Amino acid sequence: MESARKTVLITGCSTGIGRALALECHKRGLHVFATARNADTLADFAAMGMTTLKLDVNDPENVASAARRINEETGGLDMLVNNAGFIAMGPLVEIPLSRLRLQFETNVVAVIAMIQAFAPAMMTNKKGCIVNIGSVSGILPSPFAGAYCASKTAVHSLSDALRAELSPFNIRVVTVQPGGITSELGNTAHKGIPRDEAKPSFYSAIAEAIEERALASQMNATPVAEFAEKLMSGLLNDNPAPVIRLGKQSFLLPFIRYALPTRLRDRILIRKFKLDTMA
Repeated sequence: MESARKTVLITGCSTGIGRALALECHKRGLHVFATARNADTLADFAAMGMTTLKLDVNDPENVASAARRINEETGGLDMLVNNAGFIAMGPLVEIPLSRLRLQFETNVVAVIAMIQAFAPAMMTNKKGCIVNIGSVSGILPSPFAGAYCASKTAVHSLSDALRAELSPFNIRVVTVQPGGITSELGNTAHKGIPRDEAKPSFYSAIAEAIEERALASQMNATPVAEFAEKLMSGLLNDNPAPVIRLGKQSFLLPFIRYALPTRLRDRILIRKFKLDTMA
């Protein structure tokens, strides 16, 4: 496959994984459509020769107009990378339902919206690759990140179904399950922890543990440029793996999930996040 002839659209390119993937794809000679809610953050990409586009994955009209434009220009993408997302942190019994809904709208519903907008052209062309960025957190859910973990579990399940449904059209669906990768997504997760002085948290005694979970992915994390280089090497293979795991603890967490009994796994998580100190 000639990478120079390939077109790829990546969502969430302002920072982190999306930004690194756009740079890596551009370096490899792909025609990159780098997108973000704020197109101003992509000015340097435009100067490099990438096609930049404002794209809010939660705005149906924005998604539809982007799909019309790009499909007309390219005849259909070779690769769609669904990367945009955020982390909603906090105890599930206290997280605002509006925040929970936004978590699933952005991390799950928007993924399908993008696929519904761009996959038909791929299906007509009988070729293409859809890459959904999941997380090892979707394999081993942890306290205080339940909403985020559940959204990524949903992405994994949807990807499994799509892989079979799109197989007659020669479209590959790849689920990426990163471990700890340096990114603004992890660094800013703690800023989204619900705080309401008028309604004290039942978990205030272990507030530090919640903050720790929010920042956990950035502890000795894999550099994002290294992650992007390895991921694109795998994705541009003629037969990419259906599931790609990269980064710190990307294999350890699945091992804990499947190798340990549920009660032992629960005890480990309860102790790690200091929930045992509240008893």
